[in-house]
Amino acid sequence: MTRLRLLVVSSDTFPPTRVDVSVLFGTELAGRGHQIDWILQSESACRRGYTTEWRGGRVWVGATDLGQSLFRRLRKHALGIANDWRMFSVLRSARYDIVEVKDKFLAGLLAIVARRIFRIRFVYWLSFPFPEYYLLRARDGTARYPLLYSLRGNAFRWLLYRCLLPAADHVFVQSEQMRSDIAAAGIPIEKMTAVPMGIQVDMYAAAESTEARRVLPPGVPCVMYLGTLDKVRRLDFLIRVFAAVRAAVPAARLYIVGRGEDPQDLALLQEEVERLELGSSVIFVGQLPQPQALQYVREADVCVSPFYPTAVLRSTSPTKLVEYMAMAKAVVANDHPEQRRVIEESAAGYCVPYEEAPFAAAIVTLLQNPETALAMGQRGRSYALGHRAYGVIADIVEKRLLRTAEGGT
Repeated sequence: MTRLRLLVVSSDTFPPTRVDVSVLFGTELAGRGHQIDWILQSESACRRGYTTEWRGGRVWVGATDLGQSLFRRLRKHALGIANDWRMFSVLRSARYDIVEVKDKFLAGLLAIVARRIFRIRFVYWLSFPFPEYYLLRARDGTARYPLLYSLRGNAFRWLLYRCLLPAADHVFVQSEQMRSDIAAAGIPIEKMTAVPMGIQVDMYAAAESTEARRVLPPGVPCVMYLGTLDKVRRLDFLIRVFAAVRAAVPAARLYIVGRGEDPQDLALLQEEVERLELGSSVIFVGQLPQPQALQYVREADVCVSPFYPTAVLRSTSPTKLVEYMAMAKAVVANDHPEQRRVIEESAAGYCVPYEEAPFAAAIVTLLQNPETALAMGQRGRSYALGHRAYGVIADIVEKRLLRTAEGGT
């Protein structure tokens, strides 16, 4: 079997924590004998760059600045760009089959130049519609620096659709919806592959029973949300949904695990809880290490995945939905391209309109019919293991990378 040598330049920090990097590349592809080296910026405070080893590959780790002022945030970006320039010295010192850039725009331009100098294949990986996201945050007032977000959004949109994607030999995107959206912008659909979020199977053992609880109260109907609290998610919708759930099931509790980019994200949700007089029935757990967060999911009765219907979020691939399913949890999600597709294929829960009444009614139905919830959970787990395990996803990515290295699109 052909072994690839990849140089990956990613917006992920070191050490990588996102499973689509740490598991898909660091465990699955590296475990198959492919040599993968990295150019990443440090996650923790770091004044000087350094070189280290990770999952069998070499990593050039760049310095960073963790300050929150505008100057220090700009300095952090400047340090990241300086580290990305290492691409040329790295490619000069060793022969690679592919240089892959993930979610970075200026680094993508550097890769286009490197592609011509070193006669190397260039792959771009887009996991989120960042230009559209920055522009939305600038328009709706949720950005800390609206002008900066607007400038960055417009510049990145031009770079992405006019330079990076047309120049790439192949493009990986997050979902079939994103693939269609980008094709509508003029990029040939055949040069794109959709790679949805998946799971590392050994992390997601299903609970044998919700009776033997360790973190949730025994005998209490518990609804669970795991994910970001960012304003763009509009989770005040979920708070209002739960108010209707509690009217039908007074003992029910809603547990929310995660945090937002801004402290105000949580404050706004807490204000909604107070306005609706939900009191201690809504518990904000905060950010937890993954094993602890998943324990909350494992013990819940129903798990929810509300996605505010915007052009930005409709092309995403919800991680939480598949995580819920992998732990045999019945799910309630709103109508969203990827969520609708997964629920229709798996029959693992209910996909309802983004409206408070039907969303609440679906949750109540599952809380009042535990046998139905159990059966849905079991179907969801079978689907997640068969279609969204990273071993399965790695087969798709590996095949495409090999074809690209050999000269295909």
